[in-house]
Parts: sequence; C-alpha cells; structure tokens
Amino acid sequence: MPSLKKNGRMLYYSPLFITEKPKNGLIKIHGGTLFDYYFVIDKKMNGKQRTNVIIQQYLDGLLKLIEQHENNKEMKIRGTSYIINKRTAEKIGFKIVETDILQKIILIYNYFNILISNSIAKNKLSFPKLNKTITFDTDVSQLLERKNYIKKLNKSLKSTIAKNV
Repeated sequence: MPSLKKNGRMLYYSPLFITEKPKNGLIKIHGGTLFDYYFVIDKKMNGKQRTNVIIQQYLDGLLKLIEQHENNKEMKIRGTSYIINKRTAEKIGFKIVETDILQKIILIYNYFNILISNSIAKNKLSFPKLNKTITFDTDVSQLLERKNYIKKLNKSLKSTIAKNV
C-alpha cells in the first residue's frame, strides 16, 4: 500500500477511507488496510464503538471525496463492504448492485486479512460472512443531493464517539 499511495494510485481521504485513482470515469472506494484498522481504532473501545468509528471515518472520507469531485457530477463511485449495510448505503445515496465475480475472488483471496480487520472492528473473533458483503455504486450528483444528510450523520457519529471516549 505505501508504494501505491506514494505513486498516486491510492488516495487516503481519511485514515479508514481509501480510493483508487479515477479510471474511465469510475472511482473505486475501499476501507482502510489491516494496519490502518490496527493503528487507528482505540483498543479500549467495544465493538459498537469501533463500528461507529469506522463508519464515521468512511463518512468523513466520503465528504472529502464529494468536495474534491463536486464539479464532476457524472463521476461514478463504487465500493464493496461487509461493514456498511444496505440500508445505510441507500440512505447516503448509493444503490446496491451485483458483486462481480472478480470482486468475490479478491474477497476470498484476502479472507485472512478481512477476518483480522473484522475481528478488530468487532473487538472479538468475528468471521465475516462474505455472502453478506454488498457492492454499491452511485455518482457524485447523487452524493451531492445527500451531502447535508451525510454531514449530519457524520457529526452525530463524531459526537457519539466523543461521549464514549
């Protein structure tokens, strides 16, 4: 990851929200790496608090992504997650799409890293259910329409996290 970041192929918008460099009008978004999870998430937090931090970091990164690309409303954005559920994804402006076979293979190949990241997120050994993984996409115009909601949700999560620290 460090070399991909250094050469500009991967961009961090927040400590747990990474994107690939735009290609053919599409930005692929990713959660943080195993090392990001390990070093960013407070070890004293319980599973719910950790999940709140992860989602808050996703929202924070998403807001920065929106701001950077707000003049390119047609830019497509796609991601796959086992952390964000369908309801949350739809509320912030994404629609659920079929996870392609290549993405499923990548998830299986990276299962051990996902297992460790998921266990860090839940603060216990937690086997991710890859069949519950969702792929979602949108474009910048849809996110701009939901920007105020995303900001409000991000602020609410930040407040919740601050109360629990």
